[in-house]
Amino acid sequence: MMTNILLMACITFFTRYLFLHRALPFKVGPKMQQFLSFSAPAVLTAIWVPIVFLNEDSINLNWQNPYLSAAIVAIIVAYKTHNIYYTTLAGMGLFLILN
Repeated sequence: MMTNILLMACITFFTRYLFLHRALPFKVGPKMQQFLSFSAPAVLTAIWVPIVFLNEDSINLNWQNPYLSAAIVAIIVAYKTHNIYYTTLAGMGLFLILN
């Protein structure tokens, strides 16, 4: 098992190293940069959507869902303030109050 973890760590490191090390002659073109710009929002959406909307394999869209209420407040605060700290505090604060 430890061998698998070390091999996966090496694979992860070297795939990142190719993109980040300046001395290597590998450059990403503008179309690939535009394509890769969608990866972070896609991954983050894949993480938060099941947490907010699913509850024990069923869709939970009622107002008693603390995840949904906190997410809506966080979206509104993020839109109004453009401040990550206020957004995090508002979302987490409401979630802690409702839980």
